Amino acid sequence: MIDRRHFLSTAVTGLAAASALRGDLFAQLGSAPTNLPDSSLFDKNEDAYWAEMRKQFLIPEDEIYLNNGTVGSSPAPVLRAIFDGYTTTEKMDQQDPEDYPIWGYAAWNEFRDPLAAFVGCRRDEIALLRNATEANSYIANGLDMKPGDEVLMTDQEHPGGVHPWNLKAKRYGVVVKKVALPLPVKDAAQVLNLFNDAITPRTRVIFFSHITTVTGVVLPAKELSALARSKGILSAVDGAHVIGMMGLDVHDIGCDMYASSPHKWLMATKGTGFLYVRDEVIDRLWNTIVTEGWDDPKLRAERFQRIGSSNVPALYGLRASIKLANDIGLDRIERRHRKLADYTLDEMKKRGAESWTSPDPALRCAIVTVNVPPVRRMDLENWMWKTHKIRIRGGDPNKLRLSTPYYLQKKDIDKFLEKFDEYKRKQKFA
Repeated sequence: MIDRRHFLSTAVTGLAAASALRGDLFAQLGSAPTNLPDSSLFDKNEDAYWAEMRKQFLIPEDEIYLNNGTVGSSPAPVLRAIFDGYTTTEKMDQQDPEDYPIWGYAAWNEFRDPLAAFVGCRRDEIALLRNATEANSYIANGLDMKPGDEVLMTDQEHPGGVHPWNLKAKRYGVVVKKVALPLPVKDAAQVLNLFNDAITPRTRVIFFSHITTVTGVVLPAKELSALARSKGILSAVDGAHVIGMMGLDVHDIGCDMYASSPHKWLMATKGTGFLYVRDEVIDRLWNTIVTEGWDDPKLRAERFQRIGSSNVPALYGLRASIKLANDIGLDRIERRHRKLADYTLDEMKKRGAESWTSPDPALRCAIVTVNVPPVRRMDLENWMWKTHKIRIRGGDPNKLRLSTPYYLQKKDIDKFLEKFDEYKRKQKFA
Protein backbone atom coordinates (compact mmCIF):
# COMPACT_ATOMS: atom_id res chain seq x y z
CA MET A 1 0.00 0.00 0.00
CA ILE A 2 1.29 3.49 -0.88
CA ASP A 3 2.17 5.65 2.13
CA ARG A 4 0.16 8.81 1.41
CA ARG A 5 2.33 11.04 3.59
CA HIS A 6 5.51 9.74 1.96
CA PHE A 7 3.99 10.16 -1.50
CA LEU A 8 3.01 13.78 -0.82
CA SER A 9 6.41 14.53 0.69
CA THR A 10 8.17 13.05 -2.35
CA ALA A 11 5.90 14.94 -4.74
CA VAL A 12 6.54 18.27 -3.00
CA THR A 13 10.29 17.64 -3.00
CA GLY A 14 10.20 16.78 -6.70
CA LEU A 15 8.22 19.92 -7.56
CA ALA A 16 10.61 22.05 -5.53
CA ALA A 17 13.60 20.53 -7.31
CA ALA A 18 11.98 21.07 -10.71
CA SER A 19 11.19 24.68 -9.78
CA ALA A 20 14.76 25.25 -8.65
CA LEU A 21 16.10 23.75 -11.89
CA ARG A 22 13.77 25.94 -13.93
CA GLY A 23 14.82 29.00 -11.96
CA ASP A 24 18.50 28.18 -12.34
CA LEU A 25 18.20 27.70 -16.09
CA PHE A 26 16.25 30.89 -16.64
CA ALA A 27 18.58 32.74 -14.30
CA GLN A 28 21.56 31.64 -16.38
CA LEU A 29 19.82 32.72 -19.56
CA GLY A 30 18.92 35.99 -17.89
CA SER A 31 22.55 36.64 -17.03
CA ALA A 32 23.75 35.95 -20.58
CA PRO A 33 24.14 39.07 -22.74
CA THR A 34 21.05 39.84 -24.77
CA ASN A 35 23.15 41.09 -27.69
CA LEU A 36 26.14 39.67 -29.48
CA PRO A 37 29.42 41.57 -29.19
CA ASP A 38 29.63 44.44 -31.62
CA SER A 39 31.17 43.43 -34.92
CA SER A 40 33.63 46.31 -34.70
CA LEU A 41 35.22 44.64 -31.66
CA PHE A 42 36.35 41.81 -33.91
CA ASP A 43 38.42 44.23 -35.99
CA LYS A 44 39.90 45.91 -32.90
CA ASN A 45 40.59 42.87 -30.73
CA GLU A 46 39.66 39.46 -32.08
CA ASP A 47 40.43 37.61 -28.84
CA ALA A 48 38.24 40.01 -26.87
CA TYR A 49 35.42 39.43 -29.38
CA TRP A 50 35.50 35.66 -28.92
CA ALA A 51 35.80 36.05 -25.15
CA GLU A 52 32.56 38.03 -25.21
CA MET A 53 30.96 35.38 -27.42
CA ARG A 54 31.87 32.76 -24.81
CA LYS A 55 29.38 34.45 -22.45
CA GLN A 56 26.51 33.28 -24.68
CA PHE A 57 27.07 29.68 -23.56
CA LEU A 58 25.89 28.07 -20.34
CA ILE A 59 29.07 26.00 -19.99
CA PRO A 60 30.49 27.02 -16.59
CA GLU A 61 33.45 29.37 -16.69
CA ASP A 62 35.70 26.80 -15.01
CA GLU A 63 34.89 24.07 -17.55
CA ILE A 64 36.92 23.56 -20.72
CA TYR A 65 34.96 21.83 -23.46
CA LEU A 66 37.04 20.05 -26.12
CA ASN A 67 34.38 17.61 -27.29
CA ASN A 68 32.23 19.63 -29.67
CA GLY A 69 32.71 16.79 -32.15
CA THR A 70 30.22 14.75 -30.13
CA VAL A 71 27.68 17.45 -29.32
CA GLY A 72 27.68 21.23 -29.20
CA SER A 73 26.33 23.48 -26.48
CA SER A 74 23.33 25.53 -27.61
CA PRO A 75 23.99 29.20 -26.80
CA ALA A 76 21.53 31.66 -25.27
CA PRO A 77 19.94 32.89 -28.54
CA VAL A 78 19.12 29.30 -29.51
CA LEU A 79 17.73 28.38 -26.09
CA ARG A 80 15.59 31.53 -25.98
CA ALA A 81 14.20 30.68 -29.41
CA ILE A 82 13.29 27.17 -28.25
CA PHE A 83 11.43 28.56 -25.23
CA ASP A 84 9.70 31.11 -27.48
CA GLY A 85 8.67 28.20 -29.68
CA TYR A 86 7.05 26.42 -26.75
CA THR A 87 5.34 29.63 -25.64
CA THR A 88 3.93 30.10 -29.13
CA THR A 89 2.86 26.54 -29.79
CA GLU A 90 1.53 25.48 -26.40
CA LYS A 91 -1.14 28.18 -26.32
CA MET A 92 -3.10 26.21 -28.93
CA ASP A 93 -4.52 29.48 -30.27
CA GLN A 94 -3.62 29.18 -33.94
CA GLN A 95 -5.98 31.14 -36.20
CA ASP A 96 -6.76 28.12 -38.37
CA PRO A 97 -8.78 25.57 -36.35
CA GLU A 98 -7.05 22.80 -38.32
CA ASP A 99 -3.57 24.11 -37.50
CA TYR A 100 -1.81 22.36 -34.64
CA PRO A 101 1.71 23.10 -33.37
CA ILE A 102 2.73 19.43 -33.31
CA TRP A 103 1.62 18.99 -36.89
CA GLY A 104 3.68 16.41 -38.72
CA TYR A 105 2.26 17.16 -42.14
CA ALA A 106 3.55 20.69 -42.59
CA ALA A 107 5.96 22.10 -45.14
CA TRP A 108 7.75 24.07 -42.37
CA ASN A 109 9.02 26.44 -45.02
CA GLU A 110 9.74 29.11 -42.41
CA PHE A 111 12.45 26.76 -41.15
CA ARG A 112 13.45 25.06 -44.39
CA ASP A 113 14.05 28.30 -46.30
CA PRO A 114 16.87 29.67 -44.09
CA LEU A 115 18.43 26.21 -43.86
CA ALA A 116 18.34 25.69 -47.63
CA ALA A 117 19.96 29.09 -48.16
CA PHE A 118 22.61 28.27 -45.56
CA VAL A 119 23.66 24.98 -47.17
CA GLY A 120 23.24 26.03 -50.81
CA CYS A 121 20.20 24.21 -52.14
CA ARG A 122 16.53 24.70 -52.94
CA ARG A 123 13.77 24.27 -50.38
CA ASP A 124 12.24 21.34 -52.23
CA GLU A 125 15.52 19.41 -51.96
CA ILE A 126 15.72 19.44 -48.16
CA ALA A 127 13.83 17.62 -45.41
CA LEU A 128 13.98 18.49 -41.72
CA LEU A 129 14.79 15.37 -39.72
CA ARG A 130 16.19 14.63 -36.25
CA ASN A 131 19.85 13.87 -36.97
CA ALA A 132 22.30 12.50 -39.52
CA THR A 133 21.69 8.91 -38.41
CA GLU A 134 18.03 9.20 -39.39
CA ALA A 135 18.98 10.78 -42.71
CA ASN A 136 21.59 8.09 -43.43
CA SER A 137 18.99 5.44 -42.64
CA TYR A 138 16.58 7.02 -45.11
CA ILE A 139 19.26 6.83 -47.78
CA ALA A 140 20.34 3.24 -47.12
CA ASN A 141 16.81 1.89 -46.70
CA GLY A 142 15.30 3.96 -49.50
CA LEU A 143 17.48 3.02 -52.46
CA ASP A 144 16.64 0.01 -54.63
CA MET A 145 19.62 -2.35 -54.63
CA LYS A 146 20.00 -6.02 -55.49
CA PRO A 147 21.98 -8.83 -53.83
CA GLY A 148 25.63 -8.39 -54.75
CA ASP A 149 25.33 -4.66 -55.41
CA GLU A 150 28.09 -2.77 -53.63
CA VAL A 151 28.27 0.34 -51.49
CA LEU A 152 31.78 1.71 -51.16
CA MET A 153 32.76 3.68 -48.05
CA THR A 154 35.74 4.50 -45.82
CA ASP A 155 36.84 2.62 -42.72
CA GLN A 156 36.30 5.80 -40.66
CA GLU A 157 32.51 6.03 -40.80
CA HIS A 158 30.37 6.80 -37.76
CA PRO A 159 28.13 3.94 -36.52
CA GLY A 160 25.15 6.04 -37.62
CA GLY A 161 26.58 5.98 -41.14
CA VAL A 162 27.88 2.44 -41.57
CA HIS A 163 25.18 0.47 -39.72
CA PRO A 164 22.25 1.47 -41.94
CA TRP A 165 24.24 -0.14 -44.76
CA ASN A 166 25.13 -3.15 -42.60
CA LEU A 167 21.43 -3.67 -42.00
CA LYS A 168 20.77 -3.51 -45.73
CA ALA A 169 23.59 -5.98 -46.34
CA LYS A 170 22.23 -8.44 -43.77
CA ARG A 171 18.66 -8.15 -44.99
CA TYR A 172 19.10 -7.92 -48.76
CA GLY A 173 22.58 -9.23 -49.57
CA VAL A 174 24.09 -5.88 -50.49
CA VAL A 175 27.88 -5.84 -50.14
CA VAL A 176 29.60 -3.21 -47.97
CA LYS A 177 33.17 -2.52 -49.11
CA LYS A 178 35.57 -0.27 -47.24
CA VAL A 179 38.52 1.82 -48.30
CA ALA A 180 41.20 2.02 -45.60
CA LEU A 181 42.21 5.65 -45.17
CA PRO A 182 45.86 6.32 -44.25
CA LEU A 183 46.65 7.73 -40.78
CA PRO A 184 47.04 10.52 -41.66
CA VAL A 185 45.63 11.23 -45.13
CA LYS A 186 48.41 12.95 -47.07
CA ASP A 187 46.36 14.79 -49.70
CA ALA A 188 43.14 14.70 -51.72
CA ALA A 189 44.70 12.77 -54.61
CA GLN A 190 45.52 9.90 -52.26
CA VAL A 191 41.84 9.58 -51.28
CA LEU A 192 40.61 9.81 -54.85
CA ASN A 193 43.00 7.11 -56.03
CA LEU A 194 41.93 4.77 -53.23
CA PHE A 195 38.27 5.13 -54.13
CA ASN A 196 38.85 4.93 -57.86
CA ASP A 197 40.84 1.71 -57.48
CA ALA A 198 38.12 0.15 -55.29
CA ILE A 199 35.23 0.77 -57.71
CA THR A 200 33.92 -2.33 -59.49
CA PRO A 201 31.12 -2.91 -62.03
CA ARG A 202 28.87 -3.74 -59.04
CA THR A 203 29.44 -0.42 -57.21
CA ARG A 204 26.12 1.41 -56.95
CA VAL A 205 26.77 3.94 -54.16
CA ILE A 206 29.80 5.79 -52.83
CA PHE A 207 29.12 6.76 -49.21
CA PHE A 208 31.62 8.79 -47.19
CA SER A 209 31.90 11.29 -44.37
CA HIS A 210 32.68 14.83 -45.46
CA ILE A 211 34.61 15.09 -42.17
CA THR A 212 35.30 11.75 -40.54
CA THR A 213 34.43 11.14 -36.92
CA VAL A 214 37.58 9.06 -36.37
CA THR A 215 40.29 11.54 -37.35
CA GLY A 216 38.50 14.72 -38.40
CA VAL A 217 40.00 14.59 -41.90
CA VAL A 218 38.10 16.74 -44.40
CA LEU A 219 37.63 14.47 -47.41
CA PRO A 220 37.48 15.95 -50.95
CA ALA A 221 33.70 15.74 -51.21
CA LYS A 222 33.41 17.62 -54.50
CA GLU A 223 35.99 15.47 -56.24
CA LEU A 224 34.56 12.22 -54.85
CA SER A 225 31.06 13.22 -55.98
CA ALA A 226 32.38 14.01 -59.45
CA LEU A 227 34.14 10.64 -59.56
CA ALA A 228 30.90 8.87 -58.69
CA ARG A 229 28.90 10.85 -61.25
CA SER A 230 31.43 10.09 -63.99
CA LYS A 231 30.84 6.37 -63.45
CA GLY A 232 27.08 6.47 -63.05
CA ILE A 233 27.30 5.85 -59.28
CA LEU A 234 25.23 7.63 -56.63
CA SER A 235 27.09 9.72 -54.04
CA ALA A 236 25.83 9.99 -50.46
CA VAL A 237 27.65 12.13 -47.89
CA ASP A 238 27.53 12.05 -44.10
CA GLY A 239 28.14 15.69 -43.23
CA ALA A 240 27.37 15.54 -39.51
CA HIS A 241 30.45 17.59 -38.61
CA VAL A 242 30.40 20.14 -41.41
CA ILE A 243 27.43 22.47 -40.96
CA GLY A 244 28.51 25.30 -38.70
CA MET A 245 32.17 24.23 -38.69
CA MET A 246 32.99 25.38 -42.21
CA GLY A 247 31.29 26.63 -45.33
CA LEU A 248 28.85 24.23 -46.98
CA ASP A 249 27.32 24.41 -50.47
CA VAL A 250 25.78 21.09 -51.45
CA HIS A 251 25.06 22.21 -55.01
CA ASP A 252 28.72 23.11 -55.47
CA ILE A 253 29.77 19.76 -54.01
CA GLY A 254 27.55 18.06 -56.58
CA CYS A 255 26.59 15.09 -54.39
CA ASP A 256 23.30 13.26 -54.78
CA MET A 257 22.46 13.08 -51.06
CA TYR A 258 23.76 14.78 -47.92
CA ALA A 259 22.95 14.12 -44.26
CA SER A 260 23.84 16.33 -41.32
CA SER A 261 23.40 17.01 -37.59
CA PRO A 262 23.32 20.75 -36.79
CA HIS A 263 23.44 20.01 -33.06
CA LYS A 264 27.23 19.68 -33.30
CA TRP A 265 29.02 22.66 -34.81
CA LEU A 266 26.03 24.85 -35.60
CA MET A 267 25.11 24.57 -31.89
CA ALA A 268 21.49 23.94 -32.87
CA THR A 269 18.78 22.17 -30.89
CA LYS A 270 19.40 18.52 -30.10
CA GLY A 271 17.06 16.49 -32.26
CA THR A 272 17.40 18.61 -35.40
CA GLY A 273 18.98 17.30 -38.57
CA PHE A 274 18.41 17.37 -42.30
CA LEU A 275 18.50 15.30 -45.46
CA TYR A 276 19.37 16.90 -48.78
CA VAL A 277 18.43 14.99 -51.92
CA ARG A 278 19.33 16.39 -55.33
CA ASP A 279 16.09 17.03 -57.22
CA GLU A 280 16.96 14.62 -60.02
CA VAL A 281 17.39 11.81 -57.48
CA ILE A 282 14.38 12.41 -55.20
CA ASP A 283 12.09 10.04 -57.10
CA ARG A 284 14.65 7.22 -56.77
CA LEU A 285 14.51 7.30 -52.95
CA TRP A 286 11.67 5.44 -51.23
CA ASN A 287 10.16 6.63 -47.98
CA THR A 288 10.78 4.31 -45.04
CA ILE A 289 8.55 6.21 -42.60
CA VAL A 290 5.19 6.88 -44.19
CA THR A 291 2.04 8.85 -43.58
CA GLU A 292 -0.17 11.05 -45.74
CA GLY A 293 1.70 12.37 -48.77
CA TRP A 294 4.42 9.73 -48.94
CA ASP A 295 3.63 8.97 -52.61
CA ASP A 296 2.89 12.52 -53.75
CA PRO A 297 5.68 13.47 -56.18
CA LYS A 298 4.78 17.17 -55.93
CA LEU A 299 6.01 17.25 -52.32
CA ARG A 300 9.58 16.50 -53.38
CA ALA A 301 11.87 16.20 -50.33
CA GLU A 302 9.14 17.37 -47.96
CA ARG A 303 7.70 13.86 -47.94
CA PHE A 304 10.74 12.61 -46.00
CA GLN A 305 9.96 14.91 -43.06
CA ARG A 306 6.35 13.78 -42.74
CA ILE A 307 6.67 11.50 -39.73
CA GLY A 308 3.63 12.50 -37.67
CA SER A 309 3.63 14.57 -34.49
CA SER A 310 6.92 16.44 -34.15
CA ASN A 311 8.83 18.71 -31.79
CA VAL A 312 8.27 21.95 -33.67
CA PRO A 313 9.89 24.24 -31.03
CA ALA A 314 13.19 22.47 -31.77
CA LEU A 315 12.97 23.99 -35.25
CA TYR A 316 12.75 27.47 -33.72
CA GLY A 317 16.15 26.73 -32.18
CA LEU A 318 17.55 25.46 -35.50
CA ARG A 319 16.47 28.67 -37.22
CA ALA A 320 18.05 30.75 -34.46
CA SER A 321 21.34 28.85 -34.77
CA ILE A 322 21.47 29.66 -38.48
CA LYS A 323 20.84 33.33 -37.75
CA LEU A 324 23.56 33.30 -35.09
CA ALA A 325 26.12 31.82 -37.50
CA ASN A 326 25.15 34.37 -40.15
CA ASP A 327 25.33 37.23 -37.66
CA ILE A 328 28.82 36.22 -36.55
CA GLY A 329 29.89 35.39 -40.08
CA LEU A 330 30.68 31.84 -41.13
CA ASP A 331 33.96 32.96 -42.67
CA ARG A 332 35.04 34.30 -39.27
CA ILE A 333 33.90 31.10 -37.58
CA GLU A 334 35.79 28.86 -40.00
CA ARG A 335 39.00 30.90 -39.69
CA ARG A 336 38.72 30.74 -35.90
CA HIS A 337 38.20 26.97 -36.00
CA ARG A 338 41.26 26.44 -38.16
CA LYS A 339 43.44 28.79 -36.10
CA LEU A 340 42.63 27.08 -32.80
CA ALA A 341 43.00 23.60 -34.27
CA ASP A 342 46.35 24.39 -35.89
CA TYR A 343 47.68 25.75 -32.60
CA THR A 344 46.49 22.65 -30.72
CA LEU A 345 48.00 20.30 -33.30
CA ASP A 346 51.35 22.08 -33.30
CA GLU A 347 51.54 21.99 -29.49
CA MET A 348 50.62 18.30 -29.29
CA LYS A 349 53.24 17.43 -31.90
CA LYS A 350 55.85 19.27 -29.80
CA ARG A 351 54.88 16.87 -27.01
CA GLY A 352 55.64 13.85 -29.16
CA ALA A 353 52.08 13.09 -30.27
CA GLU A 354 51.62 11.27 -33.56
CA SER A 355 49.33 13.32 -35.78
CA TRP A 356 46.45 11.49 -37.41
CA THR A 357 45.15 14.82 -38.67
CA SER A 358 46.08 15.57 -42.26
CA PRO A 359 49.26 17.58 -42.86
CA ASP A 360 47.34 19.31 -45.69
CA PRO A 361 45.64 22.39 -44.15
CA ALA A 362 42.81 22.06 -46.64
CA LEU A 363 41.99 18.63 -45.21
CA ARG A 364 41.53 19.70 -41.60
CA CYS A 365 39.45 22.27 -39.76
CA ALA A 366 38.28 22.16 -36.13
CA ILE A 367 39.12 18.59 -35.08
CA VAL A 368 42.63 17.51 -34.10
CA THR A 369 43.27 13.79 -33.75
CA VAL A 370 46.53 12.53 -32.29
CA ASN A 371 47.88 9.22 -31.04
CA VAL A 372 49.66 9.47 -27.69
CA PRO A 373 50.98 6.06 -26.54
CA PRO A 374 51.54 4.96 -23.84
CA VAL A 375 48.89 7.34 -22.43
CA ARG A 376 45.63 5.43 -22.20
CA ARG A 377 42.81 7.54 -23.54
CA MET A 378 40.08 6.58 -21.08
CA ASP A 379 42.32 6.98 -18.03
CA LEU A 380 43.34 10.43 -19.22
CA GLU A 381 39.76 11.35 -20.10
CA ASN A 382 38.50 10.46 -16.62
CA TRP A 383 41.39 12.26 -14.90
CA MET A 384 40.95 15.40 -17.00
CA TRP A 385 37.23 15.65 -16.26
CA LYS A 386 37.08 14.55 -12.64
CA THR A 387 40.16 16.44 -11.55
CA HIS A 388 40.20 19.53 -13.75
CA LYS A 389 36.77 19.82 -15.48
CA ILE A 390 38.30 19.43 -18.93
CA ARG A 391 36.20 17.38 -21.37
CA ILE A 392 38.02 15.48 -24.10
CA ARG A 393 37.25 12.38 -26.12
CA GLY A 394 39.08 9.87 -28.28
CA GLY A 395 39.37 6.19 -28.95
CA ASP A 396 41.06 3.25 -27.31
CA PRO A 397 43.79 2.66 -26.68
CA ASN A 398 45.69 5.93 -27.17
CA LYS A 399 43.80 8.23 -29.55
CA LEU A 400 42.70 11.74 -28.53
CA ARG A 401 40.18 13.72 -30.58
CA LEU A 402 40.28 17.38 -29.59
CA SER A 403 37.59 19.73 -30.89
CA THR A 404 38.12 23.50 -31.05
CA PRO A 405 34.77 25.39 -31.17
CA TYR A 406 35.01 29.10 -31.92
CA TYR A 407 34.22 30.24 -28.37
CA LEU A 408 37.20 28.30 -26.96
CA GLN A 409 39.97 30.54 -25.60
CA LYS A 410 43.69 30.06 -26.14
CA LYS A 411 44.10 29.99 -22.36
CA ASP A 412 41.73 26.99 -22.30
CA ILE A 413 43.90 25.10 -24.76
CA ASP A 414 46.99 26.06 -22.80
CA LYS A 415 45.43 24.74 -19.59
CA PHE A 416 44.64 21.42 -21.29
CA LEU A 417 48.22 21.23 -22.52
CA GLU A 418 49.54 22.02 -19.05
CA LYS A 419 47.40 19.28 -17.48
CA PHE A 420 48.36 16.83 -20.22
CA ASP A 421 52.01 17.42 -19.33
CA GLU A 422 51.21 17.04 -15.63
CA TYR A 423 49.41 13.74 -16.22
CA LYS A 424 52.35 12.33 -18.16
CA ARG A 425 54.73 13.32 -15.35
CA LYS A 426 52.49 11.74 -12.71
CA GLN A 427 52.32 8.53 -14.73
CA LYS A 428 56.08 8.71 -15.36
CA PHE A 429 55.48 8.83 -19.13
CA ALA A 430 57.76 11.83 -19.49
